Amino acid sequence: MAEVDRRMIEEFGIQLVQMMENAGRALAEQASRMLGGRPAARPVVVLCGAGNNGGGGMVAARHLHNRGARVQVRLAADPGKLKPVPAQQWRVLEQLGLGAASDPDLTRVDLILDALIGYGLRGDPRAEVARWIERANASGRPILALDTPSGLDTTTGRPGSPCIRATATLTLALPKTGLLELPAKPYVGDLYVADIGVPPELYRRMGIEAGSRFEGDSILAVD
Repeated sequence: MAEVDRRMIEEFGIQLVQMMENAGRALAEQASRMLGGRPAARPVVVLCGAGNNGGGGMVAARHLHNRGARVQVRLAADPGKLKPVPAQQWRVLEQLGLGAASDPDLTRVDLILDALIGYGLRGDPRAEVARWIERANASGRPILALDTPSGLDTTTGRPGSPCIRATATLTLALPKTGLLELPAKPYVGDLYVADIGVPPELYRRMGIEAGSRFEGDSILAVD
């Protein structure tokens, strides 16, 4: 997937902000489906890290806000340390007043979105991110993870300490190998894959036969 991301930008000119928008919109759509297709007035908390995965969560928060959900975004990082594209997304959320002024009560929401850590994790989650993983798991509320449950090694499927125990995971473009491993199943929950606009030509150049998987829907369940 790192190679897919690189080629999207360098060979096809599809920029990170476009991929992030597609990922976040798909996450908002899956969240809406988990809320019975009626997100209006439903309380949702989005937990975001400092990287691109967090930026996707911020996009989802904006789209859910547009659908009428009562969204709070908790950034588990110093805003000054955000990467450039997530920083841009955060500035939009600040204009909308969606950044949580204080720690949200996760036990009183209908859905938690986990956008803390993406597929680039090395080692166990630390500090503020680890604290929010533990809070989310202890909340007893449904959790939808973006791309991977935060704390899971997406290559091996080894859960870190701590690791999000997701109700469902919406992975992007292609399922990562670790999500399909037996040790990962209690953490991944129901697995879905979302279209983020990867051209089939890119897959063919990499020797991957992906076919027209998304011709019927932009989000598919993975058996």
